[in-house]
Amino acid sequence: MFKDLFQKKRKYATIPSERALSGDQADMPDRPKREIPEGLMTKCGKCGSIQYSKELEKNLKVCPVCGYHMRLNAMDRIRMVLDENTFTEYDADMISVDPLGFPGYASKLEQQTLKSGLREAVITGDGLIHGLPAVVAVMSFDFFTGSMGSVVGEKITRAIEQAIDKRLPLIIFSTSGGARMQESILSLMQMAKTSAALARMDEQGLLYISVITDPTTGGVSASFATLGDINIAEPGAVFGFAGRIVIEQTIRQKLPDDFQTSEFNLQHGQLDMVVHRKELRDTLGQLLDLHSAKEVE
Repeated sequence: MFKDLFQKKRKYATIPSERALSGDQADMPDRPKREIPEGLMTKCGKCGSIQYSKELEKNLKVCPVCGYHMRLNAMDRIRMVLDENTFTEYDADMISVDPLGFPGYASKLEQQTLKSGLREAVITGDGLIHGLPAVVAVMSFDFFTGSMGSVVGEKITRAIEQAIDKRLPLIIFSTSGGARMQESILSLMQMAKTSAALARMDEQGLLYISVITDPTTGGVSASFATLGDINIAEPGAVFGFAGRIVIEQTIRQKLPDDFQTSEFNLQHGQLDMVVHRKELRDTLGQLLDLHSAKEVE
């Protein structure tokens, strides 16, 4: 009985490959490998899931699996936040040079421009958010890791001065690896310069909203990024002055896993709110609306 059962196994047909059907395999060249076009797919840096790049862009580059907020180019963020065709750029022709003759710095600036498509690590200008005017400065990590040199500090300072002259609210989107070492003391001076300009703006009673994105560290976090009247951060954004490894080596203690994340900083009083990227535009519009209503009164 059992013998009969085993003899009656189903037979499955094997479909030969195209190479086998075409004749002698030895005479056939290797078939070309199918390659995925570059940029078609994007891998999440947190959970590792792979998404279609176009679908990810529709989702504002937020991973649909784990919610990880991927980094945005400055122009992408401007298009995301500001009303369409309302942005007017300031100081577009202002670019970094090599003031100290630092070896290799000039060539690196050229490489960064070609790689990122940007001329500097920050873009400034003004535009509308839900019909309400504001001056904006948007940093981009993909140009020299968003490092702050003399031009970055100057462009941000000029944007602050434009906000004062036009009596408009100011919004700065920060992301940075810190001061640009190739400019030494000139880059460190930008911390004091931007902070002094914000103090003048505060004296005028004007609104400054700081939006911190991943990552924001070093001199940027120690100056204008944390001086907002309202400090906002995207979920999971890492910000702080010194890096995690440096702190652990200094204090010789293990830090919490969520240390320096936006949620950790909110819990410890460093932030006013953590806002999902999909809600950021509406949140900024509401804050501007509240501020404009106060000015009318």
